[in-house]
Amino acid sequence: MGLSLFRRYTIWCPTCTGWTIIFAILFVITAVCVINSESFLAPTDRLPADILVVEGWIGRKGISAAVNEFKQGGYRYIVASGGLTSGPWGEDEPESYAKMAANEIARLGVPKEHVLAACSEDTESHRTFESAVAVRRTLAHDGIEPKTINVFTFGPHARRSELVFQKVNSGGPEVGVISWFPEDDRHKPWWRSSERSRGLLEEIFGYIYEALLNSGRRSNSAEESGSR
Repeated sequence: MGLSLFRRYTIWCPTCTGWTIIFAILFVITAVCVINSESFLAPTDRLPADILVVEGWIGRKGISAAVNEFKQGGYRYIVASGGLTSGPWGEDEPESYAKMAANEIARLGVPKEHVLAACSEDTESHRTFESAVAVRRTLAHDGIEPKTINVFTFGPHARRSELVFQKVNSGGPEVGVISWFPEDDRHKPWWRSSERSRGLLEEIFGYIYEALLNSGRRSNSAEESGSR
């Protein structure tokens, strides 16, 4: 019996019409995913909670909306989180997002005894993670042990914030999320704004990176973060 190295198979391949249909289906699926990507990344999954966390970098209009949520939602405390400022606050010199947001919250009528500032480390990476860690430590320092918290943040960043806060609070409070959009952006699609398009693209990659690789972190532990 001779040595045989190859065997003949019959392989089915799409025709030109078949390839056209396949690519058309893939195009439609991709288009639907892209068009709805902002909705996916900007969920509102509000839980009954005593604690409302607002990410201070979302700016004064966002803080004002968070204060309305706090007053209407029956919360006990509102926690402002964040590191050093840049962007929406428009300040010349860097300051703490958390402190500036807390001051703004108090200015808008929330009693100071119900306002907490969770100042995170000055870091150029893992900012949402550091904010979540700072919130957890601030609550623990004040002896507050909530069963649930809601995170109030900007539009398509909501999905990533929810995921990060859930990781940091694993085994702790349940985490809900509230997605906020400026009034001008609520009634028009994201692809009509170059700024929103760029931001959405960043959030898509940011969420995937966080979901698959913890945004490059070695751990989701608040304790390990503090020991670096």
